Amino acid sequence: MPPNPPLLLGCLAVCGYFGRIQLDGWRRVTGARIQAVCDLDGERAASCAAEFGARPYAELARMLDAEQPHFLDIVTRPATHLSLVRLAAERKLAVLCQKPMAETWDDAVEMAAVARRAGIRLMMNENWRWQPWYRRIRALLAEGAIGQPIFYRFHHRRRDGLGETPYSNQPYFRQMPRLILFETLVHFLDTARFLFGEIEDIICQTARINPAIAGEDLAVMQVRHSQGPRGVIDGHRFSEPDQEGAAMCDARIESVEGVISLDGAGRARLGGECVFDPAGIPGYKGDSCRATQQHFADCLRSGEPFETGAEEYLRTVAAVEAAYRSARENRLCRMSEWRIGAGRDG
Repeated sequence: MPPNPPLLLGCLAVCGYFGRIQLDGWRRVTGARIQAVCDLDGERAASCAAEFGARPYAELARMLDAEQPHFLDIVTRPATHLSLVRLAAERKLAVLCQKPMAETWDDAVEMAAVARRAGIRLMMNENWRWQPWYRRIRALLAEGAIGQPIFYRFHHRRRDGLGETPYSNQPYFRQMPRLILFETLVHFLDTARFLFGEIEDIICQTARINPAIAGEDLAVMQVRHSQGPRGVIDGHRFSEPDQEGAAMCDARIESVEGVISLDGAGRARLGGECVFDPAGIPGYKGDSCRATQQHFADCLRSGEPFETGAEEYLRTVAAVEAAYRSARENRLCRMSEWRIGAGRDG
């Protein structure tokens, strides 16, 4: 990529439910745009391209060779991520890749290694930490608004996991052998790392409540951080949240000096005072996708490390793997059980 190009040009694969959310965010990113989209369903690619002002393709390699972009935004399912990163690496393209990183730990490690060997930059699209209420909460913690936290809780609820045809927006969830931890609670593990530092160990229990699906749909975790609080993260998708809204959870962070709380609408409170209200912010979940994309584009220009570069994000993937091992073996799992190489984010 030439230094400081006037406009970063990207391609996106694919045009499904979240692909359209990504494209909506890219329309408002400064200094970058998506010039082409790809989907095996040609009609869907054409429809998406027409809506977002891009060129449509039905074959990814042909799109990349014809368009010669600066980066590729991968919005496919996890099983394809390693092969698509390899495709981008062959063309020396930067990559923004949707979470979950990969279906297996070995594939996730190999993704980071492919990027490192090719000298390309690879960032995982973990937009939860870019939700503006969490950015505000982190700022409050950094300011010492409640002193040293001693305990936190993330409490995730939706009501789209019931019946014979759950998860209507993403029906492929029904066949996934690993679900609530892999697809949803990974967000909260990464956010916990963002707010409180590295995780030391995890105890987890899981269950499958809906027999119509393949994977687990309920999980409860107890998490301990190396130099921070202990926390509880729990989630399922069978009951209405206390407060409907973009945050998709409520949260509470406690210390001996005070409390920071978050409701489902994304309103953050310090004690009883509202210190952040997302009312009027456009886009998906506090415009967190656009914020993530803007960070990606800004770091491509500046050379600064990504917050969720591939090597860094392996620590979040390892936390998910630790939770599954804990549930499977009915024991506490330490993060030291996973070897995570220290390398640049690409």
